[in-house]
Amino acid sequence: MKSLLLILAATIFIAAVVYTRPTRAAAPAATAETLKQLEAEFMQATAQKGSQGYMSYYADDAVEIPNEYPAIQGKVEIAKTMGFLDDKNNRLTWTPVGADISSSGDLGYTWGTFEFHSKDKSGNRTTDYGKYTSIWKLQKDGAWKVVLDMGNSSPKK
Repeated sequence: MKSLLLILAATIFIAAVVYTRPTRAAAPAATAETLKQLEAEFMQATAQKGSQGYMSYYADDAVEIPNEYPAIQGKVEIAKTMGFLDDKNNRLTWTPVGADISSSGDLGYTWGTFEFHSKDKSGNRTTDYGKYTSIWKLQKDGAWKVVLDMGNSSPKK
C-alpha cells in the first residue's frame, strides 16, 4: 500500500511540474520571405557598421567563393578580406530576387543582384554589377547565418 501511495504521489508531483511550467510558443517556421527580410537587415548592418556588420551574418564555418579568386573558408579568414567595406568611398548594395527554404526548415538560399560603388585610383566613381547566391543555415541558437556566399560580375547595365 505504501508503494502505491508513493507512486501516486510521484505521479501527481510530475504532472504538477509538467502542467504548471510556462509554455513557450514555437517560433514560426521560416519562409522564403524570412530570408529576404534577413537580406535587407544584412545589407543595413553592412551600411551602418561596414565589415563588422557584414560579418555578423556569417556562420563561423562559412565559405566565401569570390569572383576570380580561390574559395575562403571560415569566418575569421573571410573577415580578413572584407576591410574594403570600411572605406567610406565604397558602398555595396544588393537586392534579393529569389529565395527558398528546405522542407526541413533549416536550410535555405537567396539570390539576386548587387552593385559595388567605389572610386578608382584616379578618384573617378565606378560601379561594378553582379549576381550573388547566399546559402543560409539555421544555427543551434535559432539564428539564421550565411554558410556559403558567392558572387560574380555582370556586364554594365
